[in-house]
Amino acid sequence: MAHHIIPRSHSNPVIKQRHRRRWRLWKLLIPISPLLLPIAWFGYREIENTWIEPQVIFVLGGEEEREIFAAKFAHTHPNLPVWISGGAPQGYANRVFKKAGVSTKNLHLDYQAIDTVGNFTTMVDRFEAKGITSVYLVTSDNHMQRARAIGEIVFGSRGIKVKPVTVNSDRPSEPIQKTVRDSFRSLFWLTTGYAGGKE
Repeated sequence: MAHHIIPRSHSNPVIKQRHRRRWRLWKLLIPISPLLLPIAWFGYREIENTWIEPQVIFVLGGEEEREIFAAKFAHTHPNLPVWISGGAPQGYANRVFKKAGVSTKNLHLDYQAIDTVGNFTTMVDRFEAKGITSVYLVTSDNHMQRARAIGEIVFGSRGIKVKPVTVNSDRPSEPIQKTVRDSFRSLFWLTTGYAGGKE
């Protein structure tokens, strides 16, 4: 005569209780899982940033305070070249860096960019060709969120890591919509090679 064996997992009340707890936990995690991934990613990037040793100081032009700060920062990092994208005219930039005691031999100025996305898309090929794998990103504190998001996408696509260095501006942070918009523009650039826009 055949005997039907009931699996222990269905008959043991302790195991049943464990299964119920696990299911409750999953029901809690599923709705918030889309939020956990970016949080975990940015947490990882923050930890990774503590170990990065940048090879270049990359300055986003557009504000005089950024270049003055960058000159002082370069003075404390004399072995690093400084690249300014879309900054002040050459004569003024040279004076700022000379005043800070920085040799202009290490100063490189580029005027191709017309906006923040362009700051990165016009420089990424050049940095990659020079074997650059990490940069100090210098910009204003109210602008850093957007700049860093673009940098993570554009520079990150070529394996170039970004370590932020913020300049105090006493201005309110930019609206999140600008970061979202330019993040999508950067992704569009990755697939088409075209960024468009201005600002």
